[in-house]
Amino acid sequence: MSIYASSDKPEALAAKHTILIVDDTPQNLAVLGELLQPHYRVRAANSGERALRAAGLAPRPDLILLDVMMPGMDGYEVLQQLHADPATRNIPVIFVTAMNAAENEEHGLALGAVDYITKPINPAIVLARVRTHLELKQARDRLANENEWLEREVSRRMSENLLVQELSVRALACLSEARDNETGRHIVRTQTYVDLLARQLAPHPRFSSALGGARLGMVVKAAPLHDIGKVGIPDSILLKRGRLTGDEFEIMKAHPAIGADAIDKAMAQALESADEASAAQAGEAFAFLCIAREIALGHHEKWDGSGYPGGHAGDAIPVSARLMALADVFDALMSRRVYKPPLTLDETTQIIVGGRGSHFDPDVVDAFLTCRERFADIATRFADPDEPEADGAHRP
Repeated sequence: MSIYASSDKPEALAAKHTILIVDDTPQNLAVLGELLQPHYRVRAANSGERALRAAGLAPRPDLILLDVMMPGMDGYEVLQQLHADPATRNIPVIFVTAMNAAENEEHGLALGAVDYITKPINPAIVLARVRTHLELKQARDRLANENEWLEREVSRRMSENLLVQELSVRALACLSEARDNETGRHIVRTQTYVDLLARQLAPHPRFSSALGGARLGMVVKAAPLHDIGKVGIPDSILLKRGRLTGDEFEIMKAHPAIGADAIDKAMAQALESADEASAAQAGEAFAFLCIAREIALGHHEKWDGSGYPGGHAGDAIPVSARLMALADVFDALMSRRVYKPPLTLDETTQIIVGGRGSHFDPDVVDAFLTCRERFADIATRFADPDEPEADGAHRP
C-alpha cells in the first residue's frame, strides 16, 4: 500500500518543484534520482563546488539533498556557503549521510539543515521527508509573499492617509488665507522656512526634545495652520487696506486664541464620537493637533514677554511657535502686500537681528543667519505675483 493518500501524492507537486541531489558517489546519485524522478524535477551534482553552481541556476532548487562526506568541499561547507548567499539561503537542505552519530546530526541541524537522513536510505522515509519539507517551504513562501503584499498595502494606505491629512491641513490653511490679503504661496514659504529652522536646530541641546523623532515632521506639517484663527476675524478688519485702529488691532489679536480654540474643539468632538479602540489609536493624530495648537496660539508671542495673546516669555513659548514667529515675520517683511511694499533681504535681516533676544529666541535667530541664503532662495522661488504697491503698516 502506498504511503500517500490520493490527494497527497508527490505527483500533485511534481510540476512545481525541483530537487538538487548532491553526492560524490555515482551509485548514490542514481538511487536517489530513480526514486525522485517520477515525482519531481531532479538535478544532480557530484561535488560541493558543482552543487553551489547548480543551486544558483534558474529555476533554483526548492530542496537540496546533500551528502556530508565529500572530497574537497564537504556538505557542511556547502551549507554554510548556501546560507551566506541571499539568493540561496532560503533553500531547505536535508543532509543524507552514512554518519549516524547523534553529534553529527546535531552539528548539521545547528548549521541550518532542516532534516537529517542516514544511509542506507529507506525510500518511503526519503519520499515522506521530501514531501513534508516541500510543503513547509511552499507554506513559508506563501506566507512571505502574503507578508510582502501586506506590507505594501499598509504602506500604500499609510501614504494615502498622510496625503489626505496633508491636503486637509492645506485646505484649512487656504480657507483662512482666502479671507486674508496673503496668498497660498505664503503657506508654502513659511512652511519651508520652519522646515529649515527645525532641521538646523534639531541637534541643539535646547531643541532636541521638541524636534526629535517624529515631532520635527509634525511641526513642519502643522505650520500652515498658524493663522487658521483668522477665519473668526471680521472682513472689515481682516481686509482693511490701511492702518488698524487700536480697537481693531485688539480684535485682530484674538486670532491666535480663536485658532487654538477651534483645534481644542476638534479634538474634544473627535473623542466624543470615537469608540474606545479608535480613541486609543488617536495618539499620533492628537500629537499633531497639539503641535498645531501650539503654533496657532503662540506664533505672536515674543521672547521678552511683550507678545500676545498670553504674554509668555522665553522657554514658556513652545519651540514650534518660536520657529513660526520668525518664519512669519520674515515672510511678511520680504513679501509685497496691498498695505506694504517688500523689504530687501538686508533690511529684513537687520530687523530680525534687531529682534534677537526681544522678539525672537536668540538661538532661532542664529539658526536663521546660518541658512539665510536658503531663506532668500525660497522667497524668490515661491514669490507672489506682482501686485500694485500700497502704503500701510505690517499686518499681524
